[in-house]
Amino acid sequence: MTPFQHIARPSVFSSSDALSKPVHAVTPDDIKAGPGNIDPATLAWAKAAGFTGEAGTVLLVPNEKGEVASALFGLGADPADAPFISGKLSKLLPAGDWHIEAAGTVDPRFLLGFGLGTYSFTRYKTEKQKDVRLSVPSSADAADLERQLAGVFLARDLINIPTNDMGPADLEAAFRALGEHYGASVTSIVGEDLLTQNFPLVYTVGQASTSAPRLLEMRWGKKGAPRITLVGKGVCFDTGGLDIKGAANMALMKKDMGGAANVMGLALMIMDAGLPVDLQVIVPAVENSIAGNAFRPGDIYKSRKGVTVQIDNTDAEGRLILADALAYADETPPDLMIDMATLTGAARVALGTELAPYFTDDEALSAGLMNAASSESDPMWRLPLWKGYDKDIRARAADITNSPSGGMAGAITAALFLKRFVTATKSWAHFDIYGWSLADKPQTPVGGEAFAIRALYRHIRGMVSG
Repeated sequence: MTPFQHIARPSVFSSSDALSKPVHAVTPDDIKAGPGNIDPATLAWAKAAGFTGEAGTVLLVPNEKGEVASALFGLGADPADAPFISGKLSKLLPAGDWHIEAAGTVDPRFLLGFGLGTYSFTRYKTEKQKDVRLSVPSSADAADLERQLAGVFLARDLINIPTNDMGPADLEAAFRALGEHYGASVTSIVGEDLLTQNFPLVYTVGQASTSAPRLLEMRWGKKGAPRITLVGKGVCFDTGGLDIKGAANMALMKKDMGGAANVMGLALMIMDAGLPVDLQVIVPAVENSIAGNAFRPGDIYKSRKGVTVQIDNTDAEGRLILADALAYADETPPDLMIDMATLTGAARVALGTELAPYFTDDEALSAGLMNAASSESDPMWRLPLWKGYDKDIRARAADITNSPSGGMAGAITAALFLKRFVTATKSWAHFDIYGWSLADKPQTPVGGEAFAIRALYRHIRGMVSG
């Protein structure tokens, strides 16, 4: 099956190198040492052009007719420091088909990096994307590379689309399209039905929007197989509510559904690979808007679990909708539950915008996640569920507050808040991701970004394949 693509784009890989041109990936030492697998004429051309093998540089090599015949690509002195430097190739090579000329096996991350670097968000542009394709050697798993790209690109696409085209109803449409592509069952609970079916916090956060709040659920796989539940925060836009954000902080709030986008990208990988799992994906989709019926600071609401929550800041809305979703998932405990959310600025202060912080009490799960992160060069870092801060989420007039005073350890207290709603599931991890790339990198442009889902895919694949 062809992986689900939310936005059509040119093919990234080609299956044969018969008509493709070679790319020699070289280090500075390769240029200094002599020919190796590079013919002497090409090496002489490189030295005459001053090409040194600096990381991310390309030198086009002509034939006797002056036509481009091959290319040299610089890996830098230590290629391990930049496993996805190959993302620059699609931007620097002329259009057409290319293959990597290598004596040994090509690192899959080199191929994946090339693919990741081809991404461009062109939904609202008339210009066409340059069509550069790389041949996948027979030693690589082309299908798995394609599905990982599709999952990452889906997450990026969904985050990049502005809220006028990606509100709660639009997110549901994308969610349904993904499920239908893989034969999954998809259901939604919309508007006041959330109250009758006991999702009061999801309804409360989204009730002021003209696009009704909803709880989306996807089920796929085989009953009796290991149960995996993915929960993603789907705040399609966050004004902050009555505790309104400033203009600068509101500018990127189309990305506040980044958790939903990421779990959908991960679900794509799992389903496309046909992993032997019983998969459940839950997305509470809302817009945190301002209107006469918006929830207010000081309000108190009962959650699905029965825990009462005092609203001390309407801009701490993500944990509210996740509370109902996590409680629902926890009623039939899965073998593994992962939630992902663009939740706190405190996580960014702690680890910046490029590391995915996660919280778990499961030591074995944490070890597995870190191993997968290292193998896939998909970074994450564990932060503590420090019980000493649990007292900070207590409220005077309700069981807990959604926004502890003091402003300290905000990522930890948010995770502890969520933990109150996961009491039966033994293996649970909460990811507090940024969902955005602030600067161009070889493997990603500025814009929506997938965090940790390639590592999570690897971990889940290993978990169920024995």
